[in-house]
Amino acid sequence: MARLLSRTRLNRRKFMAGVALAGASAAPLPTDAANAAASAGSPDAARPSALRPTAAVAAAETGTPQASVQAGGAPSSDFMVDVIKSLDIDYVPCNPAQSFRGLHESLIDYGGNKKPEFLTCTHEEASVAMAHGYFKIAGKPLLVLCHGTVGLQHAAMAIYNAWCDRVPVIVMGGTDLDASKRPPGVPTFHSAQDINALVRDFTKWDDQPVSLQHFAQSFVRAYKLAMTPPHEPVMIALDCGLQEQALHDRSKLTIPRYVPTAPPQGDMNAVREAARLLAAAERPVIIADKYARTADGVKFLVQLAEALQAPVIDQKGRMNFPNTHHLFQNGRAQALLKEADVILGLELADYWGTVNGYIDNGENDGAGLQESHIKPSAKLISISSVTLNTKSNYQDFQRFQVVDVDMAGDAQATLPALIEAVKQALPTNRTGNIEARGAAMKKAWTDARDRTRQAASYAWDASPISTARMAMEVYAQIKDLDWSSVGGDRQLSSWPSRLWPMDKHYHHIGGPGGYGIGYNAPAAVGAALANRAQGRFSINFQPDGDMMFGPGVLWTAVKHQIPLLSVMHNNRGYHQESMHVQRMSSRRNRVASLGKDIAPVGTRLENPTIDYAKLASSMGMWSAGPITDANELAPALKKAVQVVKAGEPAMVDVVTQPR
Repeated sequence: MARLLSRTRLNRRKFMAGVALAGASAAPLPTDAANAAASAGSPDAARPSALRPTAAVAAAETGTPQASVQAGGAPSSDFMVDVIKSLDIDYVPCNPAQSFRGLHESLIDYGGNKKPEFLTCTHEEASVAMAHGYFKIAGKPLLVLCHGTVGLQHAAMAIYNAWCDRVPVIVMGGTDLDASKRPPGVPTFHSAQDINALVRDFTKWDDQPVSLQHFAQSFVRAYKLAMTPPHEPVMIALDCGLQEQALHDRSKLTIPRYVPTAPPQGDMNAVREAARLLAAAERPVIIADKYARTADGVKFLVQLAEALQAPVIDQKGRMNFPNTHHLFQNGRAQALLKEADVILGLELADYWGTVNGYIDNGENDGAGLQESHIKPSAKLISISSVTLNTKSNYQDFQRFQVVDVDMAGDAQATLPALIEAVKQALPTNRTGNIEARGAAMKKAWTDARDRTRQAASYAWDASPISTARMAMEVYAQIKDLDWSSVGGDRQLSSWPSRLWPMDKHYHHIGGPGGYGIGYNAPAAVGAALANRAQGRFSINFQPDGDMMFGPGVLWTAVKHQIPLLSVMHNNRGYHQESMHVQRMSSRRNRVASLGKDIAPVGTRLENPTIDYAKLASSMGMWSAGPITDANELAPALKKAVQVVKAGEPAMVDVVTQPR
């Protein structure tokens, strides 16, 4: 070892001598650069560059930068900041880059780094996902800056998630259009004639302004379109030259006034027909997915359901309906659909998959087993804004389903009219039948709650820890707080949604939309940022595989003091993919021939296991774990809750059962 260290030092001395020799052969080093090179062994010295060692490189890295030529007039990007400030944008989550350096400087200097405030992110996918989660709590979009071709490709997955989840994000991609002026090398690699083409299939609208007045109109238009249902991401390409040119006469530039567009509503004739069918139904069922945009959405759905005493199945794309209400009937979804005579779907992402069954068993030439969940005579009603903005390439629109009354409009905006139409259509002689239906739902709700509690008790003391035990240990620590669950819970058998009382519109925010891994951690941080302004306590159940797609967002949470309790659902694997391998092995009758379970190969996060508590700690976050004994959960969670209540993020790493 001593000889190895000696050899390392000798090689380093030879390397530094080589640097000095190379510099001498070109030109004498400036005095300050020579002094820096001589003291290179000191802890404070600049590290040697990976660039070719020349005198110019040494001077650039160690000398005092030359004064820049001062630009005349005002920076054009200052006007861009004024345009941005005219709208209600709180933050700019962003990974910094050259292609929007002009706007970056204007935001933090001219704009004072306030409204919007710059949030330093370590990956563009995290930046967009933070904006995604933020909207689902705050109800307004953020601006995300992406660097040219490479940054936008990093961000593309998160933009697609937002597209599938009907969430507005305003994305601006820096580029450098003028090939005769842009620097060669990296800036040219990162530029394109049409960077918007990278994401055009899953953005609502895009533009590439060529003047400052064009920018002002485009940005306000982008905000307006993004905020009109169906909510979707929008994209603006931002030219470097346009940002950095001097503005000598601002008097001719104007900023358009933003006036929100009224959300589209369902046609009134269709509303009345839907009301007639619902009022006459013996077994109506309401299904909601990405429906409720605000607290009013929850209130409207309660009013409609109570008027009909109709059961509600909440597919959890948003917080649509209180699970404490007797008409919340998720546990009986299949049975209710089987007997339904009228089904109302509100912003369903997959109507076909809701009323049909699909079993991935390889039958029908690989098409799987398919069967209808409903009676042939059942009438289907749909209210959805998605049909107003469907594109052809990406298949987020799912399989085609014939419906009897199909309304192209925002469901939340349409529901008040539907409620009134239903009340008018209800015959007075149906009151007794409706009350009896409600009484039956109360009993069914109570029975379902008892069954869920019983199911949660299984493996209560198991190790690894059951996901139901983990969910209830967390709830015991936060139940008296104004809490908000900002991560998905689908991958832990939805225990929080099934066991916790959820009756406020911010009690959960739904999932990723496109199911792209890497969404959960940054979206939870973005939602927690929005909750911070409301004084709410944010809790995130964090899947381990998702965490490793973008762990740098933990640093962003610490850096910007975003209070969030992340509880790791650490099953040490990609469990769904493990099940897929098992299914294929069984279908091909390979289990018996191999004599072993091959599913862990390529699907397990083991050997070595990942210590998420240390990962969080390395970024300055309070952490505990890994915890394998359920009896140790409560003390660790109690400490973590205190940290979050004090305004900082915290993580508890829990080693869990697969689901």
